[in-house]
Formats: sequence, structure tokens, C-alpha cells
Amino acid sequence: MQKPDLNRVWETFIKIGLPQDMSLQQIISLIRSKVYPMICDLRNRKIINWYFFLIHGRGSGVPTTKEDNNAYFHIRFSLNKDIEVKNEKDVINFLPNYCVLTQKARHKRVESILGIDKSLLKNEEIEEAWRIMGEQSEWIINMLNIHKENVEILIPQIVQFMHFFLNMLGLGKRALLFLGPVYGF
Repeated sequence: MQKPDLNRVWETFIKIGLPQDMSLQQIISLIRSKVYPMICDLRNRKIINWYFFLIHGRGSGVPTTKEDNNAYFHIRFSLNKDIEVKNEKDVINFLPNYCVLTQKARHKRVESILGIDKSLLKNEEIEEAWRIMGEQSEWIINMLNIHKENVEILIPQIVQFMHFFLNMLGLGKRALLFLGPVYGF
């Protein structure tokens, strides 16, 4: 994955639903059926060179109405340098119709990452941190996509994958000690 050009970052949103109605299976299903196909299409058409997604709501970055309490996949992506766009509509036309609230990311929102001290990074480039976070998004998609389509991927299965991910830093057992009682294992 390449580093994003912060001047070419756009964001779009895919509605998940109300947080109290969300389930892990619904989130997994939407990543596999909507987020992944959208990203694949944009990459295959060489429209984007970087992406990253999280789950957010109105209070954490979704530009929606005060009455909207839904959670959304908040997807940021960087357009390849040879992709010309004149306005928002050009970018919207690249996206599936289930993507909503598409807009150019404000530079102020991407020039830093909450909790990441860029002065600790080589060259102090926040773009490098965004690149790594994009690779995390890609890892999650890949981890989910190695599973059969018709099986329910249970929380312990995902936690075990995350355990191995965190274990590389010696955080695996600590993470499981914290999560084990929460999830009953």
C-alpha cells in the first residue's frame, strides 16, 4: 500500500445501523459484501492507491444530521495522481450507490491522527502512519476473506487472530487477559 497524498484524500460512508442493533456478524457481512467489493473495484480501476476504514457515528466524524444515530463505516481513500476530479460528483460517480455523504477530507482532519505522535516517526511524516493504518484495514479484510462465505465467524476466532497480531509485540497475553472475561473465555 502506498502513502496517501493528503491533498487527494476523500471520504465516504456506508451505513451500518443503530449501534444497539449492530452485531459482529452484521459488521463482518458488510465488510465482505460492501466495503471489500468497493475497495477492490476502485483499486482494480486504478482510481485509488490507499484506503482506511473505521466505524464511526455522528459524534466522531460522520457529517450527518443531529437526529441520525446510526453507525457507519467511515472510509477514507486517496485518489491516484492521474485521476482528475472537478468536484464531488466526479468522485461519487466512482462509488457504489450505497456510499453516502461523500466529501473531500478536510486537510486538518488528515494531517494528524489522534494519539499518534508524528515526531516519533522517521521523517515525521503522518502519511507513513496513514499507510500503516491502511495496511491494518487491508489485513482485517484479508483475515475475514479467508473464511468460508457461509459460516459464522465467531468472536473467539477473531480474537485469536488479533492475539497473534498483538503477540508480536508481547501484548497478546495481556490483550487476552483483558478480553477473555469480557467474551467468556
